[in-house]
Amino acid sequence: MDQMMFIQTGMGTDVHGQNVTKASVRAIKNAIHTNSMPGIRSVLPDQSLDNMKINVKLALPCDHEKLDYEEIRSAIPYGEVTINVVDGGMLTTSGILLEEKEDKNDLMYIVNAAIEVGY
Repeated sequence: MDQMMFIQTGMGTDVHGQNVTKASVRAIKNAIHTNSMPGIRSVLPDQSLDNMKINVKLALPCDHEKLDYEEIRSAIPYGEVTINVVDGGMLTTSGILLEEKEDKNDLMYIVNAAIEVGY
């Protein structure tokens, strides 16, 4: 990325099911769905949203190997997406184990996201 324009942050939780991808997608949506960048097209090469560069940084509490990178990419509607995963986030109790919600234990997964937008 030659020019960073915006950084958006978000948090996502999977309360039941212990799915790090689901929590990550929720963190991304939390970051990008509360922002508007109406002037971004005017500064992008060829004024095309496809020329945006998006760096997705995810802080995962565990299960890095279970992250579905294609599902993460599909959560970003435009641009060239790179994904960087680091240790972070949080594991905490949900207070209850619900087998019908595919719980393996009583943990909820909390993921933090930082979305860098530029070109």
